[in-house]
Amino acid sequence: MKRHKQSGSARPEHRSGPSQRQLRVGEAVRHALYLVLERGAIHDPDLDGVSITVSEVVMSPDLRVAKAHVMPLGGADGGRIVEALNRAAPAVRHLLAPTMTLKFVPSVRFELDTTFEYAGRIGELLEQARARRPADDPDGGDGA
Repeated sequence: MKRHKQSGSARPEHRSGPSQRQLRVGEAVRHALYLVLERGAIHDPDLDGVSITVSEVVMSPDLRVAKAHVMPLGGADGGRIVEALNRAAPAVRHLLAPTMTLKFVPSVRFELDTTFEYAGRIGELLEQARARRPADDPDGGDGA
């Protein structure tokens, strides 16, 4: 006999985004990473004297992997900085362990945050569109 899912089940089949728990744990990991980076606990020549911003941490559904979006101050040498952080990821995980109250400390993967670059590109496209708009059309041609 086949069992059918009840229509009022507590777990939705299709999720559109991260759960509240993923968001909460991601923010806790982001804060802990900030503290680790701020006190200079990672010893790597490529990271010496570099200020790094952790803009977001995205957690996997099982909370075992944390994807940290980072950007060095000024955006210079981002690739080199991300490589150095990924080399140091096991040490970072070890440094996070005392601050986390999770059953498992997540492994951390670092990625370069491209949000500012993306926003800049959108700004350029909007500026190009404004420049192409005829000067005698104050509404932008929407007919309103």
